[in-house]
Amino acid sequence: MQWATCALRRPSRRLRLFAFPYAGGTSAIYRNWVRELSPEIELWTVDLPGRERRITERPLPSVAALVSGLATGLREHLDEPFAFFGHSLGTLLSYELARRLRDEGRLLPAALALSAHRAPHIPSPRPPISSLPRAEFLAELHRLNGTPAEVLAHEELLDLILPVLKADFAADETYVSTPAPPLPCPILAYGGTEDHDVPLAHIEAWRDYTTGNFSMHTFRGGHFFVHDPQVAWQVGLDLLRLVLGDQ
Repeated sequence: MQWATCALRRPSRRLRLFAFPYAGGTSAIYRNWVRELSPEIELWTVDLPGRERRITERPLPSVAALVSGLATGLREHLDEPFAFFGHSLGTLLSYELARRLRDEGRLLPAALALSAHRAPHIPSPRPPISSLPRAEFLAELHRLNGTPAEVLAHEELLDLILPVLKADFAADETYVSTPAPPLPCPILAYGGTEDHDVPLAHIEAWRDYTTGNFSMHTFRGGHFFVHDPQVAWQVGLDLLRLVLGDQ
């Protein structure tokens, strides 16, 4: 099974960037990033079970199970300088995968770019929704405004994506952080100024999870600000400055 796809080969690359999707998201949300990133950054989009080319696979409803698969599935691609970018659920996957790599004595990310998720020690401000009946779950998806209205109105399409959405929300909601020393990887943290589910103070709290450099950047918008092309440009610029030493 393939856990990541290279969006465009970059012969002059100095860094591989692995982009992890949010709950219910697919690798498609990052494909346009290629246009915004420097040729020195080679983009790899992470493919999770149950969607796109892996649609026949059962989605995994826990962060631990997903990280276990990622640690094995990405092994051959983590043999040169790399960084992780994760948005929302993807942030947890990025962070826990970096911890897993440290535990296994493997090469660590040159940086973690963590977006739109509270630091692990902060409880969720909202009640869980993954176990709600279909109608109530869909109402919550409408409120979160991350799933296109035309998708939510399409019953056959919903039948395909609801198992993925429920599994992803369950993974986030059942995640429990275990104590561990801070990572040596620098952390770049990103938040939305109008993200009511993840206040900027919860983004700032990632500072305590690294012994390296920490920086924070905010974008105008709610939880799904990641769709703004400016995000890809800013992440690429931050990585070039921090990891590659460009000024």
